[in-house]
Amino acid sequence: MIRLATIGTNFITDWLMEGILELDEIQLTAVYSRNLEKGKQFAAKYNVEKVYDNYEEMAKDPEIDAVYVASPTYMHYTHSITMINYGKHVLCEKPVCSNREELDILIKAAKEQGVVFMEAMKNVHSPGFHAMMDNLHKIGTVRRATIQYCQYSSRYDKFKKGIIENAFNPKLSNGALMDIGSYCIHFLASLFGKPEKILADSLFLENGVDGAGSVIASYGDKQAEIIYSKITDSKLPTQIQGENGCMIIEQCPIIKKITIYYRNGETEELQFDKRDNPMIYETKDFIRLIKEHKVDHQFLRASEIEMDITDEVRRQTGIVFPADKIREQ
Repeated sequence: MIRLATIGTNFITDWLMEGILELDEIQLTAVYSRNLEKGKQFAAKYNVEKVYDNYEEMAKDPEIDAVYVASPTYMHYTHSITMINYGKHVLCEKPVCSNREELDILIKAAKEQGVVFMEAMKNVHSPGFHAMMDNLHKIGTVRRATIQYCQYSSRYDKFKKGIIENAFNPKLSNGALMDIGSYCIHFLASLFGKPEKILADSLFLENGVDGAGSVIASYGDKQAEIIYSKITDSKLPTQIQGENGCMIIEQCPIIKKITIYYRNGETEELQFDKRDNPMIYETKDFIRLIKEHKVDHQFLRASEIEMDITDEVRRQTGIVFPADKIREQ
């Protein structure tokens, strides 16, 4: 039994718990929140007695094996490195941290401590993504991918009224690139690997946070486009174009339907398990890695590429976070 603690008590942690409650190999045993009362309220929903308002004290608890980090992005590094250094496995919410320098430190520490560190990127762990990869050969030589996720944020209405919440606060390593764009970038990293070069552009709002952006990634024999936004909606799906057909993927963050349109006029809809909340699949992979003692696992590569692309997008477009000062352990 893996004894899990959580850092963060918002809706995303409830979504993770929805899957955990179905699994026999893992159970919630402790909760951390800066606000002790909020922590107690969250813990009560899941009949958990241990509640901390000091994350370092929680890290010292010998009855905790693993920690799910769902704090604001700028705190991912601090919370993760603390848990890792006390020998805890860490499942860290996306984006995994603020920059590649932080990620390198986290991966190195996890390997030294012999613990699993993994980014909680729900789309690439889902049956839909596996079905997509397993059937990609059917569309022939791949030449282009258009990966997009544009979702008008409910918090944007507040932003326009002068109320700046976390999602639109660049001081917290947030914005469209880190929030929405990370799904698309990690998807691309898992699909094609690291591009030879990228060209990026961002749309900035009044307080300097990016509200939307686009990236063109070159792979020599193919191109990819990434389109993301927190201030508009899009009804267009993600697609992968091959010389023999086109694969339409609905949607990037939660893959619900995949259809192949062949050049000869035939169509094929791929069959796979679908969930409105697919976070159970990333949890299953996390459990498997812990059981197999796979500290150096394949999912780290995509996270590294994701951070490389993200850093380059930020360099080209001038997105700077306070967390960009390289941290020391």
